[in-house]
Amino acid sequence: MNEYKLWYAKPAEGWSQGLPLGNGRIGAVVISSPGREVWEMSEVTFWSGQAEAVPGNGRGKEALEEMRAAFFAGDYERGDRLAKQSLMPVKSNFGTHLGLCRITLDFADAKPNLAGGNFRRELDLSQALALSISETEDGWLKREVFASHPGDVLAARIWSQSLERVSFTLTLQGITETFQTRAAAPDTLEFRAQATERVHSNGKCGVWSQGQLKIVTAGGSVECGADTLQVTGAEEAWIYFTVATDYRKEDPGWAEASSRALADAVAAGYERLRGEHIADYRRVFGTVELELGNPQQSESVLPTDERMRKLRQGEDGDLQLYALFLQYGRYLMIAGSRADSPLPLHLQGIWNDGEACRMGWSCDYHLDVNTQMNYYPAEVTGLGDSHLPLMAYIEDLAQAGRTAARNFYGAAGWVAHVFSNAWGFTAPGWDTSWGLNVTGGLWLAAHMMEHFRYSRDEEFLKNQAYPVLKEAAVFFLDYMTIHPKYGWLVTGPSNSPENHFYPDGPESGVQQLSMGTTVDQELVRELFEFCREAAGLLGVDEEFREQLAEAIGKLPPLQIGSRGQLQEWLEDYDEAQPEHRHLSHLYALYPGRQIMPEKTPELAAAIRVTLENRMLQDELEDVEFTAALFALGFARLHDGNQALRHVSHLIGELCFDNLLTYSRSGIGGAETNIFVIDGNFGGTAAIAEMLLQSHAGYIHLLPALPAAWGTGKVTGLRAKGNTEVDITWENGELTGAVIRTHLAGRVAVRCGGRKTELDADAGGVYKLNAQLQRGEL
Repeated sequence: MNEYKLWYAKPAEGWSQGLPLGNGRIGAVVISSPGREVWEMSEVTFWSGQAEAVPGNGRGKEALEEMRAAFFAGDYERGDRLAKQSLMPVKSNFGTHLGLCRITLDFADAKPNLAGGNFRRELDLSQALALSISETEDGWLKREVFASHPGDVLAARIWSQSLERVSFTLTLQGITETFQTRAAAPDTLEFRAQATERVHSNGKCGVWSQGQLKIVTAGGSVECGADTLQVTGAEEAWIYFTVATDYRKEDPGWAEASSRALADAVAAGYERLRGEHIADYRRVFGTVELELGNPQQSESVLPTDERMRKLRQGEDGDLQLYALFLQYGRYLMIAGSRADSPLPLHLQGIWNDGEACRMGWSCDYHLDVNTQMNYYPAEVTGLGDSHLPLMAYIEDLAQAGRTAARNFYGAAGWVAHVFSNAWGFTAPGWDTSWGLNVTGGLWLAAHMMEHFRYSRDEEFLKNQAYPVLKEAAVFFLDYMTIHPKYGWLVTGPSNSPENHFYPDGPESGVQQLSMGTTVDQELVRELFEFCREAAGLLGVDEEFREQLAEAIGKLPPLQIGSRGQLQEWLEDYDEAQPEHRHLSHLYALYPGRQIMPEKTPELAAAIRVTLENRMLQDELEDVEFTAALFALGFARLHDGNQALRHVSHLIGELCFDNLLTYSRSGIGGAETNIFVIDGNFGGTAAIAEMLLQSHAGYIHLLPALPAAWGTGKVTGLRAKGNTEVDITWENGELTGAVIRTHLAGRVAVRCGGRKTELDADAGGVYKLNAQLQRGEL
């Protein structure tokens, strides 16, 4: 576990070099230098905006029939105009997630040793601790910070080699307009703030927060000002930070939760908090280990930014850097999403650098790949509990989405579109060019299917997943229509997220909306088939199952276009942006399972053409989630070398020094290289996917092992069916595997051309050799 560290020999110069901490609700980015440390604080529910009704035009299916008739007749401009009239709401108080506050520690008295003094800062992923060590004229000064999930507190310790030499000034500053601080005690600051801004809301509405910051010292003194705490001459100092918000709280005493957490933390003391934090964290993090090559020969002796620089320069021998990236993704998942988190991971996880808040994006829940990708690695890397906040959010979204289904489409069931917020926004976006992703909510709800496929938890299926997914199916059965030319049951009008096409060549003009986009059909088919299977398993809704079977028979097939590509639209349109960053229609390959090299080789070949065509574009929109999608796609095509190429590009070219991924300036309206966390999670999922796959009905060991990863081992990955898998290999060949089954049943295992089947017991442990033959443990 000591290999799993991000560390640097240089001070952090800003947010993109800071190190993230989190307890599933409270986040911090620690920006350390010898004489100064800044904590950029966040809290996942600290949102501007408010819950608002978003009315449709009230014409429902009548309006749908008019615009559909235009699209079926090839009059895309009229269809788009009618869609704008009926399906394009006005932007109001949608809101955005915001940063909470800034805590600055100024160590003016800790004079650095300018004659060659040393400095080191690190994030220990095995313990979720941030540490900085400065060499001063009086010896070293150490600062340690962690965010405790069991204690619901951020805690820090500051100590020095020389006694009574810990002196610093702490300043607490707001980020939003409404931020007030006061001295609550000689050693305690209290703050109150509202999440307001004027880009995504009116500057008046948003969540309120209240919190405390307390310093306890051994010796020395603490003086309190309006927004400062001054520590002088202490042997050690301990800092405790707590916060509560009124998000969805009806109890007027909501702020007392923060005071109680602070009192409990101080009573427990730093060492006990630290021990409980590490034990709680390791219980989750320690389930997976990955070694690539020989860890003793890894480059972990070098600072992380130096390792990244060498990768950018084409030196790819640092195999453990990929293991570090996978474990960093798991760390970020645990830090940002625990079973009891009040909201799931948003565009920047639970952190916030302020960039997405001030531009048109918003720091929200994008439903056209970003939020979904945040949770791509959750199940396979052993973090199924981290998936649970998303399950709860989907349930809330389904409740809110009933209104959108009724108001905009005159349909039963529920629907959500291209994005959402903390308030359950489900209406279309405020431009038809990107806002009519009619399967955005369904795409998100597909994670309920994945959680069940991995856990096989029938109580979850019965009480949460099936009711939500059934109502989604009810919507699409009511909303979809028969294509007059083909007789297929299609969605529409809708878009293939954020992409554009030419109906009849460039002279026909760019269009966005059409009928029956490929991603819609892939998602609807998966929904209908899953609901049929689930209803049968639960022994319910026989008539509904028959209705679904009839509808499945009318869905369009996946089609191969004239250029050998998988068609993105129902018709073989020309791409207006062949360099586009989105690859939504490849859902059937990953995370779906409608396209597999073994079962649908022609469609798999068409997807390869699609990927290669996109890669060849000089103006490719090179962003973090696209790199991850390339890697995931090639992993599912069993091309490990190509998958590794894109993971390497993601780490080397699309990560800040702190290994957080970003979207390049100028793409999608980004005004700078902007932190977006989905690349961290997509890249983590891709690395896992290269080592283990289980979507095809069997456990596939080393399905996309790159040549560069000739020797290694991984423990603790999970396969569908509530199974855990350990794998070892040498010279590119399997040497052994251990299969741990938590449910009884038949388990099929494959590696290369070798196959075996196990009659597994619940709690069974099965050791397989290189030929997949059973051996003794």
